Amino acid sequence: MANLVVHFEIHASEPQRLIDFYGQLLGWRFTQFGDMPYWSIQTGDGAIGMDAPGHGINGGLTQRRGPAPERGAPVNGADVVIGVEGSVDDVFRKGLELGASEAVALQDMQGVGRVGYLLDPDGNVFGLISPLLSDGTQAMSGQSSP
Repeated sequence: MANLVVHFEIHASEPQRLIDFYGQLLGWRFTQFGDMPYWSIQTGDGAIGMDAPGHGINGGLTQRRGPAPERGAPVNGADVVIGVEGSVDDVFRKGLELGASEAVALQDMQGVGRVGYLLDPDGNVFGLISPLLSDGTQAMSGQSSP
């Protein structure tokens, strides 16, 4: 068995604020576990489940135990990179409109895709990636998108 990542967690000073942010930005669904300050995150169709293989993972959102990351501080922990269908530029722009701030500007990375990073409204960094480069070609194949 491979050592695959099967779950991620986001820490939130104000959980409802980030539930609203990620729900509006990415369409994620959140379900609270009883009275605990913990919500499961369903990221969408095709994610791995308890009894089903998948191409992506689901996660959780939990109440932060301490101060939010300071703006401009280096990443302390791991970050998540989310694969975007369609225009990563549009999703990036929508994130900014919903209260995120730019951490790393969108850029084309040959052989990888178009990648950029945002800070969510609570200061957590996350990436957005698409296989489509800004000129419409596929990063891996050099072919134009239909």
